[in-house]
Amino acid sequence: MANFNDHKRSSTKEEGALISSNALSDPTSDLEIFAKEVLNALIMENLPPTPNNFSLYFDRILDDKSDGLRRQIGAILELEEGNGDEKNIGLERTLKQGFSSIKSILQLTATLYKNMTLMEKILDKRKDEMKNTPSIAVAGDLLASLSGDVGKLGNILKKQVSHMKELYNETAAVVRQVENETIFDDQYGVYNKRYLIAKLTQESQLIEEFRHKSSLIMVQLSTTTLSQITGEKAKGLMMRTVARLLLKTSRRSDTVAHYGEGIFAMMLKHTDMESAKRAADRLYDLVSGTNFFLGENEIQLRIAIGVAEISPSQTIENTLTCTLDAMEKANNEKKFHYVICNG
Repeated sequence: MANFNDHKRSSTKEEGALISSNALSDPTSDLEIFAKEVLNALIMENLPPTPNNFSLYFDRILDDKSDGLRRQIGAILELEEGNGDEKNIGLERTLKQGFSSIKSILQLTATLYKNMTLMEKILDKRKDEMKNTPSIAVAGDLLASLSGDVGKLGNILKKQVSHMKELYNETAAVVRQVENETIFDDQYGVYNKRYLIAKLTQESQLIEEFRHKSSLIMVQLSTTTLSQITGEKAKGLMMRTVARLLLKTSRRSDTVAHYGEGIFAMMLKHTDMESAKRAADRLYDLVSGTNFFLGENEIQLRIAIGVAEISPSQTIENTLTCTLDAMEKANNEKKFHYVICNG
């Protein structure tokens, strides 16, 4: 196998010169030329051009380029990747704060338990003393002493309980904050609405920058199918099946998410409208081939599908609304499997 550094100095000399000469031109063209150089390096090294290998050589070769080109390509990558690291750091800090509060609650609970145990021992001791008390006067003194002991411990317990309440409120706030940062829907095993909107916003910016085509599909069980289901458990099972079939038909670059109330979405990156239509047809056929048995009744799943093109000229809210409207119209559509957004 050829030495990697020798290869960079020889076989990519022409490509490197071309990139340098275009360093101040179209950033998209510069990225395309650089990507070809990375691919050539993989071929020369007899390595399969898998995503991992490409990413590794991409970073290695980029390190030897000019500062201008690195900044140029870095800006493009930043647009594509977003600020995931910063969000992860913030979430990690929040979680550590939550763990710290939980640790404090556990320590305080242990102290409370010790104090309650001490209270029981004092009461047992005073009971034994009362049994051997020769006079009422001495018994009165014992009761007064017991009252003082209980009062002291009571004040300590009140302060500890108050502190525990504060720690609980802090922990609850952390849990709410973490929930607000989550990107996954546990119920259906796909991304949630928050993540979908973030990815749509990011994709719209990428389309404006690179002029490619991407599409959005939104899906829900048809009203005909839902009318045959009476139990919430059965309805949830069918919705999870739709989510699973969406994942099955999706590509690695697609984003499958639960939009809410049993409505699912799939963002199709680098997919024009014709390809999105074919994807909708495949999804419809796949779901229609899935039957459920509820008691003695067999239910054939049917879905309503809305399809739209993601365009920087439209806000994400408008795109989502238009796609949802198309999906609703598809409920009454018998000739076609989907309805196209006309927004």
